[in-house]
Amino acid sequence: MISMVSILFITSNEHKVEEANRILSQFGIQLEMFPQKKIEIQSKSLLKIAKYAAHMAAKRLKSPVLVEDSGLFIRALKGFPGPFSSYIHETIGCEGVLKLLSGIEDRYAVFKCAVAFCSPSLGLNTFQGRSIGRISLNMRGQAGFGFDPIFVPHGEELTFAEMLPEQKDRFSHRGAALRAFGSWLSSKSMAKP
Repeated sequence: MISMVSILFITSNEHKVEEANRILSQFGIQLEMFPQKKIEIQSKSLLKIAKYAAHMAAKRLKSPVLVEDSGLFIRALKGFPGPFSSYIHETIGCEGVLKLLSGIEDRYAVFKCAVAFCSPSLGLNTFQGRSIGRISLNMRGQAGFGFDPIFVPHGEELTFAEMLPEQKDRFSHRGAALRAFGSWLSSKSMAKP
């Protein structure tokens, strides 16, 4: 039996915690939601945003922490909403993005994720993942969260919101970044981070 390593996950998004724990459990890692607002700098780089937030949280909490930042980058909208995805989802939602793409044939989009882990013993380390796909013509599915009802991964017909959680994990940007983190941390064969 794998002994679980526990790490604070700086987020108030329960869906992200559930998704992350589903992926990281195979590596013996358990994330505990720490619903404190992360310090988020203004940047076009998800990696810079996540690194800064993780560094500041670890410094403040004096504990190993994980921070994740994701964005949906739509080619026809010149990369919008990108690092502003959370705010755009809160304000105009999936419907607003579909309206912006009304009449546009180019539906290419990329979901990107940056994960930053910071601990006193291992310092600051980052991991990235991406999922290439397209924006659907309409919202489909009830599962997932955020822009999942309008994102279809490359080679698939279902949106993330139409997939079973384990199916989405195989294609998701967050899944790729978290698997890279889990693999790296487990290779350190540490009892505690």
